[in-house]
Amino acid sequence: MAEQQPSQLMQGMKENKLFKMAFAVTGIMSTLLIYGVLQEKIMRVPYGPNKEYFKYSLFLVFCNRITTSAVSAGVLLASKKALDPVAPIYKYCVVSVSNILTTTCQYEALKYVSFPVQTLAKCAKMIPVMIWGTLIMQKKYNGRDYLFALIVTLGCSIFILFPAAGDISPYSRGSESTVWGVSLMIGYLGFDGFTSTFQDKLFKGYDMEIHNQIFYTTMCSCMISFTGLILQGNLLMAIDFVSRHNDCFIDIAILSTVATISQFFISYTIRSFGALAFATIMTTRQLVSILLSCVWFAHPLSSEQLIGAVIVFGSIYSKNIFRSKPKPVLPEQTENGSSSPPRVTA
Repeated sequence: MAEQQPSQLMQGMKENKLFKMAFAVTGIMSTLLIYGVLQEKIMRVPYGPNKEYFKYSLFLVFCNRITTSAVSAGVLLASKKALDPVAPIYKYCVVSVSNILTTTCQYEALKYVSFPVQTLAKCAKMIPVMIWGTLIMQKKYNGRDYLFALIVTLGCSIFILFPAAGDISPYSRGSESTVWGVSLMIGYLGFDGFTSTFQDKLFKGYDMEIHNQIFYTTMCSCMISFTGLILQGNLLMAIDFVSRHNDCFIDIAILSTVATISQFFISYTIRSFGALAFATIMTTRQLVSILLSCVWFAHPLSSEQLIGAVIVFGSIYSKNIFRSKPKPVLPEQTENGSSSPPRVTA
């Protein structure tokens, strides 16, 4: 009888862990898959009988950030944690500016490249993260890290440079569209690498609670993106667009909601299962996102792109298998591969 109790306890713990893992995987996959589909729909699919395209990417950033800011403030108040800033405000603003540029490049790139191209290109973030890590954090990387980064970048390059003939952007201007799309993705990768590395430095330099960082970063992002919309003269135009297209308003509301919810699932997964499990889930999510986008939006894939995808995902899975010491991972690795607590890049 006494021997059965420990075994029953172990069985219960195993089942509980499996349930938690299933909960984490389901949460991350469902929210980020919905996010990916809506992101592409909003930026690439016309609305209304007149076939109007939504062009105000900064408005999407503003909506996402104000939603996340409100939720993080609610969490801090409900948990009775301090709302006071831990670090100087200007440091939160540095993260905010870089994060806004990251997300704006991400949305704008969808006007010129397909979602599968954009999603796979995000895997190439290893190199900018390593560069910024060396410059800002004085980190050192071994030869295997550089080898994996180069192989993944090679696979991404093949995927981007050999698109299928029938995959045409609604903003297509021939080769010029490819140049713009690739330039925006390079901007995305550079700014995203800086954002995650500077956040890593911020967390290590201050005793900072995750939701405190999210609240102040997103608050700064709200003010900056709101100011940018006013200076561009796009605020009223964006409001007018969503007021005329209720389906667009619903899409943006759901996009902002799932982007916020995903941050909490990401935080839960890293805390409960560690960086390695999170990285594997995110890699799988990217693969499923590409397949879903190809089916949903009828993106054809060339044979070269299939080879590039195999190179990229094969390399990433291999790296996760061989990684012996998992490191803390940031969510924008959610769409990105860095090493800090969760942040919002949606």
